[in-house]
Amino acid sequence: MLTTSLAMTVVAIALAAVAIWAAIRAMGSSRQDGERLTMLSEAMMRLAESQAGLTGRLSQMAEGQVAAQASVAERLQTQERNVTKFLDERLAEVTRRVGENLLKAGEKTTETLSHLHERLAIIDSAQKTITDLSQDVVSLQDLLSNKQARGAIGQVQMEDLVRNMLPSGVYEFQFTLSNGKRADCVIKLPNPPGLIAVDSKYPHDAYARMMSAADERELAVATQAFRSDVLKHIKDIAEKYIIPGETSDSAIMFVPAESVFAELHENFPDVVEAGFARRVYVVSPTTLMATLNTVRAILKDARMREQAHLIQREIGELTKDVVRLDKRVGELGKHFDLAQRDIKDIQTSTEKIVKRGTRIETIPLDSAGEALDEPAVLAVDPPQPRRELLQ
Repeated sequence: MLTTSLAMTVVAIALAAVAIWAAIRAMGSSRQDGERLTMLSEAMMRLAESQAGLTGRLSQMAEGQVAAQASVAERLQTQERNVTKFLDERLAEVTRRVGENLLKAGEKTTETLSHLHERLAIIDSAQKTITDLSQDVVSLQDLLSNKQARGAIGQVQMEDLVRNMLPSGVYEFQFTLSNGKRADCVIKLPNPPGLIAVDSKYPHDAYARMMSAADERELAVATQAFRSDVLKHIKDIAEKYIIPGETSDSAIMFVPAESVFAELHENFPDVVEAGFARRVYVVSPTTLMATLNTVRAILKDARMREQAHLIQREIGELTKDVVRLDKRVGELGKHFDLAQRDIKDIQTSTEKIVKRGTRIETIPLDSAGEALDEPAVLAVDPPQPRRELLQ
């Protein structure tokens, strides 16, 4: 800024000198021109003085500006050092915090990875279990696709329920009837009702097609097949295992799947009614348990009726024993009465002995120990404490 002012001043002086020189040339040699030249000279002198003063002031201003620039530079350096120090401190603090956060994040990451490894191990184990279960399901599906295998499953489940619910001797498996038909199980009840046949049926194929039907047409076909299968099973059981005079007038059809039983009673009431009409009752594992529990109560009641005469005989014998006991207690009472009379007689004898002893004690004796001839002293009762002691 100072340099610019100095340059402008020099330019102004140069312009003034050029103007004076041009005026001198225009004046010529006339006297007036001399006066004017004198005036111009004086003006030039004043201009030179002004220029000198201006140059001095400009020098002072330049020195002040240099000092100010030095002071400003020093302050700038101080501020720069302070700012640098502050930035270094802040940077160190930020670096420390970032390091701590990274350390904590590393610890949390390590912990998370450890938990993740544990979860992955659990997932691997669950995946293995699921794979095993999938293989088991596939094996079960293969097993259920075989009609004989399905029959064996139902047979085993029914036999386990019967064994657990009924006492041995009241049932028999694979029982052959007089018509040559073999029932899966018969329950032997007293007449009536007599033998009750239980046969296991598992209409799985039609039920599976009905559950997996993709459209209405396929569902209708599967539904009709399921209805036909169940009705055929009911008809076969009624014709094979209900024999007048040999078995009960009803039979039980065991379905080893609760889902099939629920589907049958929920959506096929006509089939259930057809079973009632033929006196073939469809049961599931749960309802079979309830039925067997009822059968067990019937068997218990029948056995109690069969043993009623034994109970009466035992009660008669018990009555005889009570009469005999009463007679013996009476005789024992008589013995107690005799014993009491004997005790009273003994007490009377002891009282007489005590009185005699008292009289003997009261007989007067001389110094030689011989009795004096005096009348006998009347006997007196001994003191109460002494009698009690003797007694």
